[in-house]
Amino acid sequence: MGVSVYQRNAIRLVAATLLFSPAAALGWWNSDWACRKPFRLDTSAAGANITEAIGTVPVLLRLHPGNFRFDAAKDDGSDLRFVAGDDKTPLKHHIERYDALLGEALVWVQVPDLKPGAKTDIWLYYKNPKAVGAEDPKGTYDADTALVYHFAERAQAPRDSTTWANQALDPGATADGALIGMGLRLDGTKAVGIPAGPSLAWAAGGRLTWAAWLRPSETESTGVVFSRREGGSAFLVGLQAGRPYVEVTAPTGSQRASAPASFPANSWHHVAVTVGDRLTLYVDGSPAANLAVALPALNSSSLLGADRGGIAPAVPAPGAGPAPGGAGAPGAPFKGEVDELEISKVERPPGFVQVLAVSQGTDPAKLVAAGQDEEGSSWSSGYFAIIIRSVTLDGWVVIGLLAIMSFVSLTVMASKASYLSAVERSDARFQERFEKLANLSQAVAVASPLGDEKPLRNSPLFRLFQIGVAEIQKRTRVRRHLSAEAIEAIRATLAAGLVRENQRLSRRMVLLTIAISGGPFLGLLGTVVGVMITFASIAAAGDVNVNAIAPGIAAALVATVAGLAVAIPALFGYNWLLTRVKEVTATMQIFVDELVTKMAEVYADGEGEGQSPAHPALAAAD
Repeated sequence: MGVSVYQRNAIRLVAATLLFSPAAALGWWNSDWACRKPFRLDTSAAGANITEAIGTVPVLLRLHPGNFRFDAAKDDGSDLRFVAGDDKTPLKHHIERYDALLGEALVWVQVPDLKPGAKTDIWLYYKNPKAVGAEDPKGTYDADTALVYHFAERAQAPRDSTTWANQALDPGATADGALIGMGLRLDGTKAVGIPAGPSLAWAAGGRLTWAAWLRPSETESTGVVFSRREGGSAFLVGLQAGRPYVEVTAPTGSQRASAPASFPANSWHHVAVTVGDRLTLYVDGSPAANLAVALPALNSSSLLGADRGGIAPAVPAPGAGPAPGGAGAPGAPFKGEVDELEISKVERPPGFVQVLAVSQGTDPAKLVAAGQDEEGSSWSSGYFAIIIRSVTLDGWVVIGLLAIMSFVSLTVMASKASYLSAVERSDARFQERFEKLANLSQAVAVASPLGDEKPLRNSPLFRLFQIGVAEIQKRTRVRRHLSAEAIEAIRATLAAGLVRENQRLSRRMVLLTIAISGGPFLGLLGTVVGVMITFASIAAAGDVNVNAIAPGIAAALVATVAGLAVAIPALFGYNWLLTRVKEVTATMQIFVDELVTKMAEVYADGEGEGQSPAHPALAAAD
């Protein structure tokens, strides 16, 4: 049996639905990760408004319950992965702090070639219980980054996160609750020594970027934050009466650049110094002062929190000694807190410094914005899985009944559509043969009026024609003509045949009406019972927790969804099949009238008497 036009259209509809249906995992980087979240880095005027060049930069992402589902990720964050906006390129990252219980995480992500005045997307993938840690602190920073201290170590010397491993020489006092996790507390009695090393060797006229967050503990604070001295040369960063400054001392003399505004006590500010053809002092990402000076040659160790000779580090740095007289007297030590010290061997562009200040500061939302979480297309993960797991036994009973009802209705629609297609094909063949008759008496005179039944076995018109021919043959055995009463009797017989054909066409259609009307009510019953059970459990627990009741309510609504899923296809199918049944019925009614009319024309006045049988018209092949 061939495929009908209706069946072909149905196949095309299903194929189009599958082709264009949304898929959550389209472009998914790795299907082993069930969830992902987009982060947008906005350097345009609507965001951080960065117009200068940036380049490759490490960006701090602060995760909290407002922008991240800690309950879906592993407790240690080892399943976190970061991917570029193309959803193909993994990004280097490392975690400074991850506390799933408190809902706090600090993650550093290297963003390659971040563009100014643009919007750049990156993806955070998570929720993979089988994942192992993939942190790469050294890969997060480029080779030009000589030193990065997060000060996340407690009672230990700060460790360098870069590939150069410039570990501090002394443990510092930990400052809990600093700007970025933990920081370094300096009270003026103890400093932290930074060793000399190949990556920290500064050549005369070389290039440099120094950056850190400072929080003075006093109003109009004065003190040296960072010092490096060797021979008659020195490089100092500090505060003078609350105003940040940078001082460069060479054998030819000292020069200082100071910011115009002072820092209030107990407030965090970002201070950066870049040295190339000129020295630039940045405060909170904006240029504050310039100095026409070149970097002196310095290869000695450094001090964080004091000037050489002001106080000695707990563990003396190699080659450390009193400051030579040519370098000037040591300044007072800095009192306050320091966080996120970074030193680079190159002069970073202004946009790079601005990204550090904005992304690490108190208002990172200007640059970093989190999007909505997305779930992978997996039956074992996501909201759908949570809902399915929350369905109660009564809900499964209702859903099971609805599944049976859906199967029955789909089976009825499929079988009825196939039968109607066969009926339409057979009726079309019969009408072609019937129209070839010269007159009705030819068919009646045939010894076997059924002819070739095989191609016409599904035609209601052919069965009605058989009824009419049989009635004519029975009544014309005695008389060659038919009275008006006989013709009306034959019409009544044909009408009865038409009713039986209609019954055959409408068989089992009532099952679709049951699915249409009963499916939603059965689903509603399951929902009501499920909601009752959910509220009963709340009453028994004596505690209202939206996180506990939401899955139960959602699961209860699954029954209503299932009921609608049964009724909606049944409704569409019923109306479509009913229209086709009406078309076949109308064709049968027209044929009955046409057959009775021809019967009256041939036999009402005895016109058929004396005619010899003709060749079997209905037995002719297609």
